[in-house]
Amino acid sequence: MIPQHSVTFDQSMNMIENRADKPEEACGVFGIYAPEQDVAKMTYFGLYALQHRGQESAGIATFEGTHVHLHKDMGLVSQVFNETILEELPGNIAVGHTRYSTTGSSRRVNAQPAVVETRLGNVALAHNGNLVNTVQLREELLKSNFNLVTSTDSEMIAYAIAEEVNAGADWIEGAIRAFHRCQGAFSLVIGTPDGIMGVRDPNGIRPLVIGTLDSDPVRYVLASETCGLDIIGAEYLRDVEPGELVWITENGLASFPWNQQPQRKLCIFEMIYFARPDSLMHNETLYSYRMRLGRRLAEESPIEADIVFGVPDSGIPAAIGFSQTSGIAYGEGLIKNRYVGRTFIQPTQSMRESGIKMKLNPLKDVLFGKRVVIIDDSIVRGTTSRKLVKALRDAGAAEVHMRISSPPVTHPCFYGIDTDTQDQLIAATKSVEEIAKQLQVDTLAYLSWEGMLETTREDTNSFCSACFTGDYPVAIPEQVKRSKLMLEKAVV
Repeated sequence: MIPQHSVTFDQSMNMIENRADKPEEACGVFGIYAPEQDVAKMTYFGLYALQHRGQESAGIATFEGTHVHLHKDMGLVSQVFNETILEELPGNIAVGHTRYSTTGSSRRVNAQPAVVETRLGNVALAHNGNLVNTVQLREELLKSNFNLVTSTDSEMIAYAIAEEVNAGADWIEGAIRAFHRCQGAFSLVIGTPDGIMGVRDPNGIRPLVIGTLDSDPVRYVLASETCGLDIIGAEYLRDVEPGELVWITENGLASFPWNQQPQRKLCIFEMIYFARPDSLMHNETLYSYRMRLGRRLAEESPIEADIVFGVPDSGIPAAIGFSQTSGIAYGEGLIKNRYVGRTFIQPTQSMRESGIKMKLNPLKDVLFGKRVVIIDDSIVRGTTSRKLVKALRDAGAAEVHMRISSPPVTHPCFYGIDTDTQDQLIAATKSVEEIAKQLQVDTLAYLSWEGMLETTREDTNSFCSACFTGDYPVAIPEQVKRSKLMLEKAVV
């Protein structure tokens, strides 16, 4: 048996009515191979830095030889772990996960890492992404008499590896065979008694980076983003490439390109919104990219106004860029309560109606009588944006102009982002003019699709932008597609 420690935590996970009007990320993964280091504590801090990628559950599995210690529960990283729990997670290898549910409901049993037994010992798997062939894979595993205890695709990947290993393959061969059975998005950190793997799907839809610790011999760290390396003093080495498996052991790091036809399709929303602005992609911080988005937005959609500001925190870099190019003064029009996280206390009806003030409060003396430009990174349903515009007008803004540093979101994601069904996406059913009228703004403009991609300064074909175009890089089975694609055609 794998020991699991427990903590007391409200597991009702009731979602408050006014949840963020944004796509929600699936999760963050972290892994470390570092004998003689406190791997559990280092993983805790790595997950702490990746908390923005998922706030529903967190977990850490450590390997002490062949013995696995596991602790996972619902809640934020700081709620799930404390010093006492971390001291009960000894070992040389650790795998960590922080989760927002996409495939599989938000319950403790679905928290990760997923740990399963094989003939070579236990495997602990942490997954960022989403498979699109889960129905088929689940049927295959059930026919092989595996007892699936969760509703997650992540557990299925772990059992697929176990099946191949139990059939006689070693860790690398068994894992690669299992990956060929998986379709969709998967960035994985996988712990074994012998070493740790970092893996990306052939399109590299979700990020995964490698870092090094200053030690002799050099030790390695895996994380969804470079901010997970920075917090423990690890140096960024490189990305795990699409279709690559890296194997980290006492002998160092070895690379196994497991797919011979990788085609990079990094999720563009990682760059626009999901990843932290201080994380590195393409040898620069995402803060720099988001500032360029704002500059391009100002070029494409100029406006006369007195002040420009961003929706904290994700809209701020683009707002600064917009200000630099437009010449409109940058200021702060909204103050964010940064201590508001997930709450399990339901607000009253009157509070729900003005729920935006729970996180964002306008500066009345800054806004009064001013023509304001508010910058946000995206609009999904439009519910929060409308409340925000009302709050600005109530604060005395003379004009409210909204600019969005990405194109209209017209299609749902199937690769590890929790988006609504297509009929709930405001831009899938309404024109820009109709959206502006619904939000009650004076003007509304989105960044062009071309502008978004050209601003990356990378090959524009190397990104997945299906949420804006409906062009999915991995084919979506019809039964899966029907679950979210409610409309035949977007009307924008």
